[in-house]
Amino acid sequence: MFRRLRSGAWWALLFAGIAWFALSSGGVARESGAGSHVNLIVIDGGINPAVNDYIRESIQRAHAGNARALIIQLDTPGGLLSSTRSIVKEMLSAPLPIIVYVAPSGAGAGSAGVFITMAANIAAMAPGTNIGAAHPVAGGGQEVKGVMGEKIENFTASFSETIAQRRGRNTEFAIQAVRRSISITDQEALDKRVIDLIALDVSDLLKQASGREVDVAGVKRTVDFNGVTVLRFEMGLKQKILNILAHPNVAYLLMMAGILGLYMEFSNPGALFPGIAGGIALLLALASFQVLPINYAGLLLIGLGLCLLVAEAFLPSFGLLGISGVISLGLGSLLLFDVEGSDLSVDPSIILAAVGTLSACVLVVTVLVVKSQRRKATLGFEGLIGEFGEVRERLDLKGKVFVHGEVWNAVGSERLQPGDRIEVVGHDGMILKVRRVEES
Repeated sequence: MFRRLRSGAWWALLFAGIAWFALSSGGVARESGAGSHVNLIVIDGGINPAVNDYIRESIQRAHAGNARALIIQLDTPGGLLSSTRSIVKEMLSAPLPIIVYVAPSGAGAGSAGVFITMAANIAAMAPGTNIGAAHPVAGGGQEVKGVMGEKIENFTASFSETIAQRRGRNTEFAIQAVRRSISITDQEALDKRVIDLIALDVSDLLKQASGREVDVAGVKRTVDFNGVTVLRFEMGLKQKILNILAHPNVAYLLMMAGILGLYMEFSNPGALFPGIAGGIALLLALASFQVLPINYAGLLLIGLGLCLLVAEAFLPSFGLLGISGVISLGLGSLLLFDVEGSDLSVDPSIILAAVGTLSACVLVVTVLVVKSQRRKATLGFEGLIGEFGEVRERLDLKGKVFVHGEVWNAVGSERLQPGDRIEVVGHDGMILKVRRVEES
């Protein structure tokens, strides 16, 4: 019977066996480590929807695997307030202890990182780290003015104060970190009860944290990390891609690369590669815009700039439409992430380089188009105008001439003799219009 199995069936059995082994091995690993391990994840970068999903998934995984705690090693300059609020909500209602460790030395918990650190059951920092500067700013880094700015500041300050009260931390620092953007060192944070301890590394962190009483979902629990192993979990592939795309600089560069690719395709139909690459880049940029807060006025200006560049490709205006499109792109770029409640922005040097590169490409294409329009035609009847030849048979208003290696029927305004030099001045269908050229 086994000999009758086709090769495809053997391969199916082999893959099934490998899958069963992998699943059973994973189950054994989870069971053997149940209750005797802590999970560790590392956040190094801005706070965005990908990080939010990563932390939420990590909390669920740690709880399902009976981990004694989840350690979040944090180093962030800040990020989206919406994602931060969602992360804090997950942490405050987590079914297991959450430890936030600002590390390694030189790292910081800025802006959104302040709220995440204070929301932990146990907050720790490595030597040489800092925490603070949580004042809400607009997308370009500038302060939000007016009534809207006051509303956002008041909301963020109360949000920070609520977290500090819930975890028994210094509420004064929580408020001033928002209102005055104060930032303090690890030792100052410990002295002011912003954090619970300073640890050299994860092992030291677990040693110092053991025996502490924490509030887990409203229940007092004493944690014990003696003899536990640390299991580190990385972001999934989808989360890694989303995390990369959620960076404003990456999103902006993808958008500009897409615009440039489409412009080159419209300017040179049939090139294919610029159009395909530009289309893919533009779609990835649109995926980024779904998870980033964007200013729609800036996006509309960029869209207008794209339309003007495409119009320049189809309706050459000697650079007028192209230059207008570049100006529109530049203004839109500056406004694209200018959104209240977010400290995300595009590096100005990247905007300058991207707009400058696009401008150079538009200028080159425009110059080539103008030169091609001014260049004398070399094919067809238009290419014969201005060419010189000679009369082959008497031309009495009508006759034959030899031009460009061929004999043509021709008409002229005067009688010409064979051998006379002529110049083509036009054509009427297949008949050339010529005139006498005086011999010098």
